[in-house]
Amino acid sequence: MKFSARASRLAGAAIAITALVGLAGCAASTPDTAAPAADGSDLGTIKVGALATPAGDILKFVQDNLAADAGLTIEFVEFTDYNTPNAALSDGSIDANLFQNATFLETYNTQAGGDLVSAGTIYLPSAAFYSDKVSSLKELKDGAKIAIPNDPTNEGRALKLLAAEGLIKTTDEPTTIADVTSNPSNFAFVEIENATLAQAVPDVDAAFVTISFALPAGLTGDQAILTEGAGSPYSNILATRPELKDDARIAKLTELLLAPETAAFMTKTWGGLVVPAE
Repeated sequence: MKFSARASRLAGAAIAITALVGLAGCAASTPDTAAPAADGSDLGTIKVGALATPAGDILKFVQDNLAADAGLTIEFVEFTDYNTPNAALSDGSIDANLFQNATFLETYNTQAGGDLVSAGTIYLPSAAFYSDKVSSLKELKDGAKIAIPNDPTNEGRALKLLAAEGLIKTTDEPTTIADVTSNPSNFAFVEIENATLAQAVPDVDAAFVTISFALPAGLTGDQAILTEGAGSPYSNILATRPELKDDARIAKLTELLLAPETAAFMTKTWGGLVVPAE
């Protein structure tokens, strides 16, 4: 997969989103419009982009249970893929997004010439290998077909997990199958768009699916044959533009996302598949 092609898709997505926002007659908010009242009770509205699950569910919980008392209104903008939320944030269609880890953000900035920043680490969305054919990765036969994400961050994430199990060897920081240095079982890796990996499970011997797409597809922790551990470095962050990093809305949203009530909601709802940041 070439970075230039991916950057082109990101740029195209940014144009499409800009057009849609223009048609809808919506304007992005700015730090000036978000200044709190003198008593700090009215921070205004913040538009946050995310996939429906789990980030969208988390944002809705915060809006329904915590935001009003904090003087904040959260407008959740739903996305269905990993390509468009950063483009929408860059062009001002939204004020923040919650769907990616720091490495993914860095890759986007490098490929698209962006300058988006992290406002804080929020939660770990565990990823796992799923299979309809085996109950353990150790049962995979020579030449087994394994589906993995085709974006550099999550592809490397899947390869590292396989390497940790001793099934392959990779470079220190793999991002594509070209970084596999030893493949003794001759696994056939199939690179697939992250959003469609859950649907690929019946067609391959095993597939690596991130939770944002596993849960809507009905995949559960009980069906996983190997789940990423809590020590994973791929926690999701709240991202924003540089000029909004010190905005009062961003600070308050980060605080509410890290609140004990929100952590309890994550644990109760997903039973350990979504791990709150400490």
